[in-house]
Amino acid sequence: MFGNWVKTSILMAGIVALFGAIGAMIGGRQGMLLALLFGGAMNLWAYWFSDKMVLKMYKARQVDETVSPYLYNMVRELAFRAQLPMPKVYIIDEAQPNAFATGRNPENAAVAATTGIIRMLSERELRGVMAHELAHVKNRDILISTISATVAGAISVLAQFGMFFGGRDEDRPHPALQILVMILAPIAAMVIQMAISRTREFGADHEGSDISGDPEALASALAKIDAHAKGIPMQTAEAHPETAQMMIMNPLSGGGLRGLFSTHPSTEERIARLHDLARR
Repeated sequence: MFGNWVKTSILMAGIVALFGAIGAMIGGRQGMLLALLFGGAMNLWAYWFSDKMVLKMYKARQVDETVSPYLYNMVRELAFRAQLPMPKVYIIDEAQPNAFATGRNPENAAVAATTGIIRMLSERELRGVMAHELAHVKNRDILISTISATVAGAISVLAQFGMFFGGRDEDRPHPALQILVMILAPIAAMVIQMAISRTREFGADHEGSDISGDPEALASALAKIDAHAKGIPMQTAEAHPETAQMMIMNPLSGGGLRGLFSTHPSTEERIARLHDLARR
């Protein structure tokens, strides 16, 4: 777990450095300072409002023990085991089996599951999935992923701005180098963001298994989700791919270079690690 945090910290430093570099390309030293201030403002906004925005985006409906006692009581039992405050519980009317957690901290967290995943998985498997999501809450992964996604998106916007408005002065490099950085920086930011997401998924699999006490249940759930999710599109995720990293399984149809640009580790590797954890 400590190793995951070290990797995440290094990756976060890299994505912030890219943000400053783009600002420097556009406006020299002053541009770098303005870019970092802009990034800080975006992160502050994301910290307070991103959870509400994502839940509204997916048309998630909040449930309680009277509306959905099966899911609500399962989450309550797991939250108690994890020594976490009870999060808000949401259901998303989507056929694709998937789930995610959101919120700025454990005291303001929410977990959401699609109707598809509730129908498809056994109680034991769904319990493993919800324990995984609560692990994200416990590890404060949601804040890290939100910041990385926000800064990565801002880098792309800044790069496009710089392509059209970047000028020349003594603080800026040669125009050819500027153009190269403007093209490559958004790609690099996306790769770093995906690496952060993959690192946190491994950690949540491990922590979630500790919470549920059943690594094999999560392994079985991941195998089922992977087998069915690819053939069931999720239109909201396709329209807002920046939210893909929040899900327990990549909801996007995807294409080439999948390993490099995937928001999640390979399902096979995740399952293998969970089986190894169960043996130990």
